[in-house]
Amino acid sequence: MGKIFFFAVLALVVVSGLIFAPAESKLAIHPMDQFIVQPLFGGDHVSWYTPTNVTLWMGLAVAAVFALLVLGSSRRAIVPGRTQSVAELAYGFIYKMVEDVAGKDGVKFFPYIMTLFMFIVMANFLGLIPMSFTTTSHIAVTAILAALVFFTVTIVGFVKNGAGFLGLFWVSSAPLALRPILAIIELISYFVRPVSHSIRLAGNVMAGHAVLKVFAGFAGALGLFSFLPIFAITAVYALEVLVAFIQAYVFTILTCVYLKDALHPSH
Repeated sequence: MGKIFFFAVLALVVVSGLIFAPAESKLAIHPMDQFIVQPLFGGDHVSWYTPTNVTLWMGLAVAAVFALLVLGSSRRAIVPGRTQSVAELAYGFIYKMVEDVAGKDGVKFFPYIMTLFMFIVMANFLGLIPMSFTTTSHIAVTAILAALVFFTVTIVGFVKNGAGFLGLFWVSSAPLALRPILAIIELISYFVRPVSHSIRLAGNVMAGHAVLKVFAGFAGALGLFSFLPIFAITAVYALEVLVAFIQAYVFTILTCVYLKDALHPSH
C-alpha cells in the first residue's frame, strides 16, 4: 500500500505539473547544483588546500561525532541521559556487528569500524538539513573511505596469513578444471570491491537529494497546487532519513565482511 500511495502521489505531481504549470515559467530546476564544490571564502578556483563547503561539512560531521561520543557520555552516569543512551546504543550496535561478522579476531579493529560508521551516519544526517551540503554524495569522499578499507583489509590479510591470503581467490571446493577460471573471477571481484563500495553510498545519497530538489522545483512551479509535491517531499524526506542510516550500516557491514575475508581467507 505504501508503494502504491507513493507512486500515486508521484503521478499526480507530474500530471499537475504538466497541466497547471505557467505557460511561460522562468523556473529552472537544477537538482545537481546542490552538489557543486565551492570555496568558503569566495573565488572560483579550488586547489587541494582550498577550504570548501565539503571541508566545512566534513568538519561538522567530525564535531558531531565528538559531541555525541565524548561530550555526550563524559558524565558516565549509571542512569544515562538521552545523549549517553544514544552513544551507548551506537557503541553496542557496532561492537555486536563486528563480533558477529568478523569474529573475535576482528574486535581489535572495532575503533576503526566505529569511526567509519559514525562519520558516515553523521555526514548523511547533516546533509538532510536544508541548505546544508552532503559530503557523502561525492565520490571523491566515499572513494577515499572505500580505498582505506580496501588497503587496510589487504594489508591485514597478508600480514596475518602471508601467502595463505591468496587462498581467498582459490575455490578449493570447486572442480579442479574450474578453479583457475574461478580464481580470475574472484580476483577481479576483489579489486572491484572499492568501486562498488564507494559508488553504492554516493549514488544512493545523491539520488535521494536530487529527487527532493526536483519535487521542490515542482512545488515552486505549481502555485495553488504546490501541496501535491509537498506531500511527495515529505514522503521522500522520510525515506531519506531511513536511507541515511541504512547506507551507513551497509558500508559498515561490508567493511566487516571484507575484514572477515582478510582474517579467515580460505574458502
